[in-house]
Amino acid sequence: MKVILKADVKGSGKKGDLIDVSEGYAKNFLLKKGLAELATAASVNEIQQKKKAQEFHRAEEVKAMQALANELRNKEVTVSIRTGANGKVFGSVTSLQVSQALAALGYEIDKKKIVLAGGLKSVGSFPTEIRLMEGIATKIVVNVVAG
Repeated sequence: MKVILKADVKGSGKKGDLIDVSEGYAKNFLLKKGLAELATAASVNEIQQKKKAQEFHRAEEVKAMQALANELRNKEVTVSIRTGANGKVFGSVTSLQVSQALAALGYEIDKKKIVLAGGLKSVGSFPTEIRLMEGIATKIVVNVVAG
């Protein structure tokens, strides 16, 4: 019996999958608990259309992220950090500060996407990776200056 899953079912499939299961399993478990619906021609067609739309939107998102990655590649941002009289640094530069510096340049990047190895704890230039999405990353240069 062919059914379309309405929710993820462990061992059977994910939400939206068209699966072929035994009639007893379908009637006594999946349909009874509302985890699936019978697969009709209309519902199968609807699922195929939704999957095509999701693939299209995913492809568009990947294109947009690739363009952003190319635009950000080798950009430089400057972040100031408090220092003492003898040049000793107080604290470190965080991904939030780098995100705010990028926002000042017109790029809205979530701080969670900026990869800093434990924070930048000295004055200088540091290559920093930004992971925009899975498989798409770029590098920028963060200049830390005394402020």
